[in-house]
Amino acid sequence: MMIRYTPRGVCSRAFQIQVEDGVIQQVQVEGGCDGNLKGLSSLLKGMKVEEAIGRMEGIRCGRKATSCPDQLAQALKTAL
Repeated sequence: MMIRYTPRGVCSRAFQIQVEDGVIQQVQVEGGCDGNLKGLSSLLKGMKVEEAIGRMEGIRCGRKATSCPDQLAQALKTAL
């Protein structure tokens, strides 16, 4: 399953997440903090969707009510 998600309230403009059998296979992010998001994408590869959501949901970026990790969690919820 390929998830295409447009995040809200963050610098990133788009997410593409490949999920197979409840496991994250690949994450591509357009925009945002390049190094941080490449690192996050690498860490998520091979992780179960439920675990990734639990680890990232609710993370804030400075004064913002959300963050790229939180928005990735919201995108992953569509795979459940």
